[in-house]
Amino acid sequence: MTATLQLGIIVAYLFIALGVGLLAYRLTERTAEDFYLASRTFGTVVLLFTVFATLLSAFTFFGGPDTSYAFGPEWILVMGLMDGIIFAVLWYVVGYKQWLLGQRHGYVTLGEMLGDRFGSTGVRALVAVVSLFWLFPYVMLQQIGAGGALSALTGGAFPFWAGATLITAFMILYVVLAGMRGIAWTDTLQGAFMLVMVWAAALWVLLAVDGGLTTINAGLEATRPEFFALGSDFYTPANMLTFAISIAFGVAMFPQVNQRFFAASSETVLKRSFALWPVLVLLLFVPAFLLGTWATGLGLEADIGAGESILPVILGEYTPAWFAALVIAGAIAAMMSSSDSMLLSGSSYFTRDIYRPVVDASLSERREDLLARVGVAVFAIAALAASIWAEAGAFGADSVGSILVTIGDLAFGGFAQLALPVILALYWRRTTRGGIVAGILVPQVVYVAFNFLPEVPLGPVTLFTDTYFGWGVSIYCMVLGLLVTVAVSTVTAQSPDEDTDLYFEGLSAD
Repeated sequence: MTATLQLGIIVAYLFIALGVGLLAYRLTERTAEDFYLASRTFGTVVLLFTVFATLLSAFTFFGGPDTSYAFGPEWILVMGLMDGIIFAVLWYVVGYKQWLLGQRHGYVTLGEMLGDRFGSTGVRALVAVVSLFWLFPYVMLQQIGAGGALSALTGGAFPFWAGATLITAFMILYVVLAGMRGIAWTDTLQGAFMLVMVWAAALWVLLAVDGGLTTINAGLEATRPEFFALGSDFYTPANMLTFAISIAFGVAMFPQVNQRFFAASSETVLKRSFALWPVLVLLLFVPAFLLGTWATGLGLEADIGAGESILPVILGEYTPAWFAALVIAGAIAAMMSSSDSMLLSGSSYFTRDIYRPVVDASLSERREDLLARVGVAVFAIAALAASIWAEAGAFGADSVGSILVTIGDLAFGGFAQLALPVILALYWRRTTRGGIVAGILVPQVVYVAFNFLPEVPLGPVTLFTDTYFGWGVSIYCMVLGLLVTVAVSTVTAQSPDEDTDLYFEGLSAD
C-alpha cells in the first residue's frame, strides 16, 4: 500500500508537469526558433529558474548527497561556492556576448555562431558532434537517477527499468508538445518545488532525530571525525579545484545551458539573472548535501544496498512515506528539468548544425520543427536503452550515486574542453579556422584517450591515469586546448571567408 501511495504521488506530479506542457503547446508557434528558444522572450524569473532547474540534475540530488555521505560535506564548497561563483562569471564572459550576437544575427546554437565567424560548415558540425557525444551520457545520468530513486523509494517494488521508462515517456510527451516555452514554465514550477521540498526534508529529519543536530554530530564524531576538518585525501585543494573548474566551464558549454544565453528578453534580464545565480544554487546545495552527511552520523550505512542512493534511505527512515515521495518527486523534477532541456538542445544541434547544412540546406521552418520533435523521441529512447545497460553493471559501480558521479564527471570534463577555445574566439580577433578546429579536436582526443584507454607504464610516469600531481586530466586537457588554439592560430592565416569583425564591430545592446 505504501509503494502504491508513493507511486501515485509521483505520477500525479508528472501529470501536473505534463499539463503545464500542454498549456504551453497552445501558445507555441510552429517555428524552429519558438520551439528551441521560446522566441527569446524569457524574463528574469523564468530565465533564472530554467537555468537553475536545467542544471540541478540527478548529479545534484543523488550523486551530491552520496558524495557527502561517503567523503564529507566539503562537496558543498565544490558545487556551491566554487561553481556558483565561477559559473556566474562565465555567464557574463560567455553568455552576455552570445546574447548580443544572438540578438543581432538570430543564432539558435553555439555551432551556428562559430560557423558564421569562421565561414565553415565543418566548424559548425564539429561543435555539434562533440556536444552530442557528451550530451548522450548526461541524459543517461538523469534516467539512471530516476530509475534508481523509484526503485529505492518503493523497496524494489517498482524496478529500475520501469522507473526510468516512466520518466522518459513523460519527458518525451511534454518536450515534443511544448518545446522551450513549456520546458521553461515547468522548470520554474520544478525549481521552486525543489527548493521548498529539500529544505522541508532537512528540517523534518532534524526534528525527527531525537536530540537533533547534537545526536548527528555525536554520531559523526564517533564514526567519521574527519568530517569536521576541512580537507581529506579526497578533498585535496587540487582535486576540489579540478571538480569545480571542470564543472563550471563544462556547464557553460552544455547545449541546454548555452542556448539559454540566447533566450533572455533583454540585457537587464541577463545581467540580473547571473548576479542572483550564486545565491540560488547555495539555497539548494546546502540542505541536499547536509542530508547526505547526516546519514553517516545517523549510522545508516547498513541500510545502503547495491543500486541505492542515500537520499531515499534517510527520508524513508525519518519521514512519512507520503513526504518521502514528495521529496523524491522533487528530485525527479530536477532530473526531468535537465533531461527535457538536453533532449531539446540535442535535437536543435542535430537539425540545425548537422542535418540542415550537411543534408538539406533547403529545409523549411515547418519541416525542421517536425524533424526536431521526432529527434527528441529518438534521442530519449536511445539514451534509455543505454542507461538500462549501464545500470546493469557496465560501469562496475556499487550504487546509483557512484554511477552518477562517474558519468557526470566524465561529461562535465568533456564539455569543459570546448570552453577556452570558444572564449578565445569570442575575444581574440586573431583566432583562425585552423586554430579553433585544432583547439577543439586535440584536447577532445586526448581527454577521451585518458578516460578510455588502459593505464600504460612509461618509465617513471604511468600514462592514462586519472590524475597527475593531484590535478585531474581534464584541467591539463583544457590548458592544452588553449595552447593549441593560440599556437595554430599564430602560424596559420585567416581564410577569406572568415568574418573577423563579426564578434567585435558595432556589438552593443540596443
